[in-house]
Amino acid sequence: MAFVLDNSVVSGWILETQATPYSEGIAGLLSEQTAVAPPPLCLEYTNVLRTAVKRRSLIAQTAQEMLVRLAKLPITIDSHPPELSLLFSLALRHDLTAYDAAYLELGLRYQLPMATQDVALAEAAIVAGIGVVQIQG
Repeated sequence: MAFVLDNSVVSGWILETQATPYSEGIAGLLSEQTAVAPPPLCLEYTNVLRTAVKRRSLIAQTAQEMLVRLAKLPITIDSHPPELSLLFSLALRHDLTAYDAAYLELGLRYQLPMATQDVALAEAAIVAGIGVVQIQG
């Protein structure tokens, strides 16, 4: 089974302060399953790395190495652009940012559950009927 991967999970792989049992569990799932994400994922995790370098909690060389490792993961970046009016509608209906609405739209389009640590996005995924990936503890 595939799932939609949100940056809140990827951030847990990048920064120790963001790591949780859930983010580690999702990382483990990638050895068996594939993830799909909208294009903003790459921009979001690149920005997380940039911010970490600016705050001196990570050096640029390590950030570059992380970008290479992330690119090798079984994550498909969806190339179908969503309708902006649909993103707007989802964002308003579920009180999400437009970025988070892009993840929700992707999950709805492919009928895939969401891998997220973002409470609002998780709630929206549940209300919308696609659900959230559960990790067995």
